Amino acid sequence: MRCAVVTAARATEHAEDDGRGDGHAGGATTAGAGRAVPAAGPLPRPLLRSAVELYLDLHAHPELSGHEHRTAGRLAARLAEHGCTITRSVGGGHGLVGVLRNGPGPAVLLRTELDALPVTEATGLPYASTVPGVMHACGHDLHIAAVTGAVALLAASRDAWRGTVLVVGQPEEETLSGARSLLEDGRLYERFGVPDAVLAQHAAPLPAGTLAHAPAGGPPLMAGSIAVEAVLHGRGGHAATPHLNLDPVLMAAATVLRLRTVVAEETVPAEQAVLTVGSVRAGERGNITPDHAELSLTIRAFTEAALDRLVAAAERAVRAEAAAFAAPRVPGFTVTARSPALRPDPGLTALVRRAHEALLGPGRVLDLAGSAATEDFPRFAAGGVPAAYWMLGTTGAGPWRAARAGGGPVPPNHAPGFAPDVRAALPVGITALAAAARQVLDPGPAEERGTAS
Repeated sequence: MRCAVVTAARATEHAEDDGRGDGHAGGATTAGAGRAVPAAGPLPRPLLRSAVELYLDLHAHPELSGHEHRTAGRLAARLAEHGCTITRSVGGGHGLVGVLRNGPGPAVLLRTELDALPVTEATGLPYASTVPGVMHACGHDLHIAAVTGAVALLAASRDAWRGTVLVVGQPEEETLSGARSLLEDGRLYERFGVPDAVLAQHAAPLPAGTLAHAPAGGPPLMAGSIAVEAVLHGRGGHAATPHLNLDPVLMAAATVLRLRTVVAEETVPAEQAVLTVGSVRAGERGNITPDHAELSLTIRAFTEAALDRLVAAAERAVRAEAAAFAAPRVPGFTVTARSPALRPDPGLTALVRRAHEALLGPGRVLDLAGSAATEDFPRFAAGGVPAAYWMLGTTGAGPWRAARAGGGPVPPNHAPGFAPDVRAALPVGITALAAAARQVLDPGPAEERGTAS
């Protein structure tokens, strides 16, 4: 998921002092309305050290979608240390569920992703990826470390809450297929119960030490998307006899240019939509005309109607170009994944935001405009389960100041230079998840006595 986010002006206002990097999370003591939030102080050093160690290890050993065996094992081991009951291979892949029970009460689901991206890292970090061509360029390693830290906090404070914490380690988020496999093939809610709320956060190129929520009444937080694989058929042969061949590379080039006009032709100017051809694959050698070319594209929009309209137009464009070239076969056009727009529940989001403002202070909790980034997290909210989702700032003060002073832009998610400031971002990620979970869980007997007195 690429986080192309736009924030309120105070994102820059507070960037100068972002992320003290000392394990602190903020200042105030209560969450504005109702539920108390523990005073924000330094995290226990062993807890933070353990989370950082996990992050560094995961960053150095990324695994692509569908191959997250080691990553799932590391997450499972950490959750088990904190008292979770672990179930592996949920959904037929590397999905896992950790269950932390603490008496009767609500159930809250914390989601973290497991997969990395086919990106060659160029950060120069001492803990950079050791896997050629694979990198945690979207922050999923940070998400995993944060959720283990949050579970550690919750496990150590069982007298302050009641209920059940479900931790879902989701594979294949980058292909938009992991959530569906967990819920449908793995029968997640049938086996582990329907939670009262689902929560997730995502790394973003915002000032480290900040969080960002979608404002009430705004557009969806993220677009819906459709992923497509198209195959164009030609007639292969010797490069010296183009008159005997039908070049699918030329057909693919014309198709890409035609696809780039689809959004302009199929949407009104005020409607936000994006069509991207992210991969073109054809041939092996320069002296051979191949017999086919393959295109991978994504379509992003904020309504299901717009997605349907754009994918139909894209298929017409692909078929029309093939017909114009007199292709010997009708092109393939296969939708491989689809995800709805992400619309966090307003009531739950307001509750979680107040908890975050209590932890960090209102100035470090920013407003977030809608983004063309996409996620399959909305599937966990199917059937009306309330969902809250927020962004976790990862950009250190130095790179932020440099970008503000006219230097190069901060490397975004999916870029080879994406490098979260772990010292500033991870403590906030841990406490943000734990505080949000406590807003769903029942207060424990100790807290109830304190409130009564």
